[in-house]
This record gives sequence, C-alpha cells and structure tokens, in this order.
Amino acid sequence: MRKVLIPTDFSTNAMNAIKYAMELFKYDRTDFHIMHAYGDDLYNRNSGMDKVELDDAKVVALKSANEKLNGVIRSMKELAPNPRHKYFSISVLGSLVDEANEIAEQENVDVIVMGTKGKTDKRNITFGSNTLQVIKYVKCPVLAVPAEYTDIQPSQILFATDYMLPYQRRELKLLSTIAQNYAARLKVLHISKFSELSFRQQDNKAFLEYCMEHIKTKYVKLPGDDVTSVINDAIKSYNIDLLVMINSRHSFLEDVLHSSKVEKIGLEIKIPFLVLQNLPRT
Repeated sequence: MRKVLIPTDFSTNAMNAIKYAMELFKYDRTDFHIMHAYGDDLYNRNSGMDKVELDDAKVVALKSANEKLNGVIRSMKELAPNPRHKYFSISVLGSLVDEANEIAEQENVDVIVMGTKGKTDKRNITFGSNTLQVIKYVKCPVLAVPAEYTDIQPSQILFATDYMLPYQRRELKLLSTIAQNYAARLKVLHISKFSELSFRQQDNKAFLEYCMEHIKTKYVKLPGDDVTSVINDAIKSYNIDLLVMINSRHSFLEDVLHSSKVEKIGLEIKIPFLVLQNLPRT
C-alpha cells in the first residue's frame, strides 16, 4: 500500500499536484493524506489581535480549512472513484514544514506531492518558498509538480546520480514502481570527468542495478564540470518527463538547494521533480 501526503493551500497549483498524484498512483492501493497547515497565514493576518480575538479567529480558520479539505476530497473522488483509494483530511495550526515532517513520520509516508509554487509565489521563480523548505528539511521523498504540467503519465525518467552514497531500498522501490506502472524507460545519468568509478561507486551502482532489474534502464555517463547544464541538456535530448535526484549531505543537490542554481535547473525543465532523501526509513 502506498501512503501519499499532499499539502494544499487550495490553489490551482495545489490541485494540479493532486491530479498528478492520483494519476501516478492510480494502479496502487493508496492512502491520500490531504493536509492544510494554516498557522503561518493565521498569525500573519491577525498579528494585531488580542488573545480572545485570536482564539475566535482560530475557530473560524479551522472550520474553513475543514470545509475546503472536504471539498478537495469530494473532487478527488469524482476525478477517480477508485475503491482501492482512501482519503484523509488533516487541518493543522502549525507551520507547513514542521507538520509535514511530523505527519510523514507518524503515518510512515512514502512520498509528499505538492506544487512547485503556491498561490502567492511569483511567476519568475522555480520553487515557492514552502516547496523549497519541504524539500530541504522534511525527511521524506518529495515530488514537486509544476502548475503548467499536464502530461501526467511518465515515459522517460532521468535519474541523475554520482553513485557516491548508498541508496535506500525503500526509495528506489518508489522509483521502480512508478517506472513499472507506466512501462517508463529510466536513464541513469552519471556526470563525471573521471573515466573510472571508485570501488564505492561500483558497489552502489551494482545495488542500483539490482533494484532496477525489472524496468528498462540505460546507464549513461557524460563529461562536464557544469552539472546543471549537463542535466538540462540531457532533459531536452532524451525528452525527459520526470527528473529524479537525491538530496543528502555533501551532494550536488544539497549545493543546488542552498544556492541560486536551483533556479537555473527549474526554469529550464518545467517537469515534475522527484527528490529522494537518502535517509533510513522504517
């Protein structure tokens, strides 16, 4: 059974991410946990209130959130009335990152799916602040879906990796399941100026090959010092519709997430981006 957490701010972007998730996991028995964290918005809008007024505002905000979440779930059931799916609404007063992290741990969530930007984020940035914070700090794979992306069924997946760190079997299982569900082709891209892999890299690649043995996989090595440019070129050359990378300490993606490079990648790909976290999970 698959467990999917979908944070929502009830924007068009968020609904597009929900549609993508429902299509992506339509073949799996799936629990969809739809969450709205309203704490930041509540406190920002009501900073001048006294305690009594704030308590009243909390009651109103909770009622509104529950009504909207129920509406989202009704829409989901209309979109795909799958008896194998279950739906759970979660209204929380806390911040998005903290609550998403806690729910992911409590519910043993497989993946968090959300839009790349929320309703208030600017058009000229790649990832909205909430999405970027979740990718950085929540200990769970995150699938970020662009608002304008509508080609839901992936056929060409690019997994950019340096083979330096051991993979988590559970997270590779998520990737292989997606690929198998849609008979997608997986290209594993290694970008390096060195001709040979170290023993550590060879062992990690062998484990990856073992986990991906049931899907059509091609291993590609490309030279280059500018990893961002090589990935962007590969996405265009191979007609990629899902990019996969790993976020871990000292990884290329960690460097990207803490610099302006993330804008360079995102503005060019315009496709869903699955971030694996490379963390031990139960």
